[in-house]
Amino acid sequence: MKPEKVGRVRGQDSQTGRYAPFAARDTGLLQGTTILTLDGEIPVEYLSVGDKLITRDSGIARVEHIQRATRDVHAISLAAGSLGHTRPERDATLAGDQMCLIRDWRAQAMFGADRALVAARTLVDGEFIRDLGVQEHTLIQIFCDGPHILYADGLELSTADGAHARGQVLHAA
Repeated sequence: MKPEKVGRVRGQDSQTGRYAPFAARDTGLLQGTTILTLDGEIPVEYLSVGDKLITRDSGIARVEHIQRATRDVHAISLAAGSLGHTRPERDATLAGDQMCLIRDWRAQAMFGADRALVAARTLVDGEFIRDLGVQEHTLIQIFCDGPHILYADGLELSTADGAHARGQVLHAA
């Protein structure tokens, strides 16, 4: 199934420039995920081009482009609190390749760093973070002026334009 494209950016067609159709990887936020915006927490499916998101790295980022697709996705379930106190705030489901910022013992154990961006599937422990297998979901990819870390369901997740950062160690500022 072809993804539904939404919006235009600076006169660019949604299939040109840096906005490519969905890759084969399982990246993007699943429909129903709540995201922190200047207007409060809202479900990601209600975002529009121009909305302002609260980010960990730059404060505020403007949504420049959104891509949506319904397809089979490798889903990962995270129990509330499995990545630290209130992280996530409630049980959450992520696409397997969605990049998550980890800032606990896992970053130290896996990368020898205080924090790192890792794919959700690498965090599976079989008890609190479980692999749900392949399921049909609507994926929503958010593009801003560059890669950002968003607050979604109490987690810190990268935007679609930050998905290339697999396993990236983030150095303390």
